[in-house]
Amino acid sequence: MTHQAYQTYRHQYVIGDLQGCFGVFLSLLRQIDFDETKDKIWLAGDIVARGEDSLSTLREAKRLSDIGALTTVLGNHDITLIAVWRGIMPPKPKDKTAPIFDAPDCDELLNWLRTQPLLVFPSDETVLTHAGIPPNWSIDEANSYAKELQTALSGDLSSLDKLLPKLYSKKIEPWHDDIKGAKRLRLIANYLTRMRLCDKNGVLEFGFKEGLLDKMPAGYRPWFLWHAPRKRRVLFGHWAALQAKVASDDVRSLDGGCVWGGDLVAYRLSDGAVIRLQAMDI
Repeated sequence: MTHQAYQTYRHQYVIGDLQGCFGVFLSLLRQIDFDETKDKIWLAGDIVARGEDSLSTLREAKRLSDIGALTTVLGNHDITLIAVWRGIMPPKPKDKTAPIFDAPDCDELLNWLRTQPLLVFPSDETVLTHAGIPPNWSIDEANSYAKELQTALSGDLSSLDKLLPKLYSKKIEPWHDDIKGAKRLRLIANYLTRMRLCDKNGVLEFGFKEGLLDKMPAGYRPWFLWHAPRKRRVLFGHWAALQAKVASDDVRSLDGGCVWGGDLVAYRLSDGAVIRLQAMDI
């Protein structure tokens, strides 16, 4: 029996960055007693990259997605994987994604991946993106902008190949609603998949990757510390140094740094329970 037969799910979990850590992923699913015919997984993006088996992780995410048991948002490493697939950029030395490009189902996997959303609503109370939502955007605006980028990434391959190289500038650029073209899509990608710090106007800073107690560049703070009242709690991954410990009424971080020897984290939507599995424990 597949999910299509169910009106509701037994349990729904939002899981932080997998980064190709296939063994820990399977162990976490066993720990939460995941039943793909009754339950639903939401992934915070970065399905692939530096873990031991990105190919199997990607295959399992697609398989579960195909039966309605999983929804993912795109992370920065997922977009990079698409760019490497299209020959737009070389593989990063630290990424262990080469087996994907040698696999017979490579094109099928990557064509699926590039159509995935960048923002989803796991429940009436939550919204999920890979990196968060900047203080200068409302949730409705973020949803609209995310759909713009999803449409562009999902389009014909010639248009995709023209877009991808333009997504990788980290030039400091302020957001304006009237920004057009590739610059607009690059800013959307930077906000939704690469953001950690920004200033009070939402201008991004890309160099800082440390934790909340470390010194930050003057004028910049974590995006979620600029007060921006939301009707939904923002769930996000991407920032491993937070160790999935940032939790308030407004936000919940989910990247426990599994690929760095930390935890893979599952957040249960029904009651807010947090289940952690350390990579060293499997």
